[in-house]
Amino acid sequence: MEKIIELKDIIKNYYVGTVTVRALRGITLDIRRNEYVAIMGPSGSGKSTMMNILGCLDTPTGGLYKLNGHDVSHMDDNQLAEIRNREIGFVFQTFNLLPRYTALENVMLPMIYSGIPKHERQIRATEVLNEVGLGDRMDHRPNELSGGQRQRVAIARAMVNKPSIILADEPTGNLDSRTSLDIMRLLDEIHQLGNTVIVVTHEEDIAKHSARIIRLMDGMVELDIVNEDQVHIEV
Repeated sequence: MEKIIELKDIIKNYYVGTVTVRALRGITLDIRRNEYVAIMGPSGSGKSTMMNILGCLDTPTGGLYKLNGHDVSHMDDNQLAEIRNREIGFVFQTFNLLPRYTALENVMLPMIYSGIPKHERQIRATEVLNEVGLGDRMDHRPNELSGGQRQRVAIARAMVNKPSIILADEPTGNLDSRTSLDIMRLLDEIHQLGNTVIVVTHEEDIAKHSARIIRLMDGMVELDIVNEDQVHIEV
């Protein structure tokens, strides 16, 4: 299976006055198309920095990052924004929905930046909202939706441009256990449809849904294993 992500000797330093904080210290790994990967680690391990680099929200201080064949290691902000919109669908713990927009309008947003005509945006957004089970909530604003429904809107928005990767950062962090299970079931469905799914989490129960677990410690890969006890939810 082809590589969708290639990281080689990735270093990320932050500079606070005269102090250098070494957040990532030479990460080398590949992620293949249609893998389901969990990235884990305690606070300060580098997992948030890793997510920002994988998501093209930041660039490494050193090393090589190729995303779907493109070297994104040294791209400028405009280039990163373009590749982000095309290749990556984000799902955040805090949903990041615009409060004055309906569910449909929130899901349509990424397509505006892609230059897709309004009529096509509406058709595609309607399609993905139906896929995540919110066909009857399209005209509702975020404050009219439950936490689980808001996360489903966020997942629909992440899927709408048909990205190469779904990148989920603590996707169940603000949800109760029952709703969390529903969201993980939805991510399982998305993976089974052929999508590459990367979940950044500190929760063991969430990581168990993935087929591969990468653990970071002090900015380095401590463990990279196949998850033989992967949890499968009937979908």
